[in-house]
Parts: sequence; structure tokens; C-alpha cells
Amino acid sequence: MENDLVDLTHLSPEEKWRLEHARMHAKHKGHEAMHAEMVLILIVTLVIAQLVLVQWKQRHPKSYNLVTLFQMWVVPLYFTTKLHWWRFLVTWFIFSVVTAYVTYRATRKPLECTTPRLVYKWFLLLYKISYATGIVGYSVVMFTLFGINLIFRIKPEDAMDFGVSLLFYGLYYGVLGRDFAEMCADVMASTVGYYSASGMPTKHLSDSICAVCGQPILVDVSEEGIIENTYRLSCNHVFHEFCIRGWCIVGKKQTCPYCKEKVDLKRMFSNPWEKPHVMYGQLLDWLRYLVAWQPVIIGLVQGINYILGLE
Repeated sequence: MENDLVDLTHLSPEEKWRLEHARMHAKHKGHEAMHAEMVLILIVTLVIAQLVLVQWKQRHPKSYNLVTLFQMWVVPLYFTTKLHWWRFLVTWFIFSVVTAYVTYRATRKPLECTTPRLVYKWFLLLYKISYATGIVGYSVVMFTLFGINLIFRIKPEDAMDFGVSLLFYGLYYGVLGRDFAEMCADVMASTVGYYSASGMPTKHLSDSICAVCGQPILVDVSEEGIIENTYRLSCNHVFHEFCIRGWCIVGKKQTCPYCKEKVDLKRMFSNPWEKPHVMYGQLLDWLRYLVAWQPVIIGLVQGINYILGLE
């Protein structure tokens, strides 16, 4: 044993890796049937979990969205606390405090007239920051893969860590912010009174009133606003730019807040620079499953393997 330890000290990193790889194969030799059984359990669990989640989402969307939102908020917190990622914990705390205040304002009755614009401005700002952070992180990762970091004398591992961290921040807060925004949008829309579950408006909407925030529209559709413009949908209802952007992109609503007619996002955001925001929002919806439910499913698979004595 002592001779083996001495010999290991003289091996190169590549030779050590090959030796460890050979030992791993020797350790798992003859366990092919067990490995096949573990893979089968993983596949079956993933399929069943996916079917259960789809049925749950279709039959009870409110409870599904609420539980998913809680999972999104808590699961990364557990892992980052365990790994001592203090920078993430600081940003998570700041995000939680501000979002909790905004959500509190959105759920108050009666709803203050300034609350809808406050809510949509906050979540639209958060959405843009997460979008920019994700793009920068992705760019850094791609530059590192192509070796551009060497031009600036930055180590590949440092550049990759920085890029992956930014990508994680952008995607995580993008998903979480959109979920909170959707919840606030539902509560505020029903509180303002221009939207109901049956689809029938419960108030008469004037042509000079925004159906999202209930505030007067001061800029004509044909005019160029100093701070924001006015949008007119295909149903001829008009809205503040920040309100309808928050409603459609951030709040994930693709219907008119007043008459529930389908909104054509491609026509509404005809500028080619705005279309990536719509696609980015769809990407965040897909990533929600990976962040919220994948750790739970993997933990369930490990529990089944442990009960069956599979290692």
C-alpha cells in the first residue's frame, strides 16, 4: 500500500486520471444489471412526474403556479446557502424585500391608482436587467470557449465562472420575476375591475383610460411621447406603453385586459430589437421546470434507489 502511495505521487495528472478511471470501472464491474435498473427508474420517474405536472397545471393552474413559485424561490436558496454563495444571497435578499413590498401593494384593496404602474415598472426593470445579465453571461461563456479571454490575459476558469454566474443570475431572476409579475397582474386586473374570469368586462372603459392601470392617457396614439408612447391593440383599446408591455411580456398575458381578445405580439412589437424579449420570455417559461421541479424529481429518484438498495 505504501509503495502504491509513493508511486501515485510521481504520476502526471493525466496518468492519475486514467488510474482513477480504471479503478472506477473495476469497482462497478459486474453491476450492469443494477445500473440498467437505476436508469429505468430514472426514465419512468421522469415520465410519470411530467404527466402529473401537466395534469396538475391543466386542472389546478392556480395551485400549480403557487407551488412552482415557492419552489423557484426556496430551492436555489437552499443550495446557495449550503455552498456559501454570499453574493447570490445578498441579491436574493434585496430582490425578496423589494418584490414583497411591490406584491403587498398589488394585493391591497382598494387598489391605489399609482400601484399598477409601480408594479409593472419594477418588474419590467427587473426583466430588462435579467435579460441584459443573461446576454452578457452567455457572451462571456462563448468568448471563453473561443479563447478570446486569453487576449485580455484572463484565466479560462475565471472567465467561465464569471460568465456562468451572470447567466445563472439572469435566468433565475428572470423566471422568478415573471412569475411574481403574473400573480400581481391577475390580482390587479380583477381589482381594477376591467377583467373577470367569465371574460365579461365589469366596468365601462373610456377611450381615454388605460385598462391596465385605470389612469388617463395623455399622449395620442399618433404622437411620440417624451417618456412613453400609447399603444392601440387590434381591438382598438389603447394603453400606456409601460402598462401593456408589462401586461404582455412581463405578466405573460396575451389577451386584451378589457375584452380578452388575442393580442398579436409580433404586430405589437414590430421592432426587430424588441422581438428577442418575447423569445427570451418563452425561454424563461421553459427553464422554470428545470429550476423548480428537476431537483425534486432527482431527489425522488435517489430516494427510490436508496429504498431499493441501489447504489
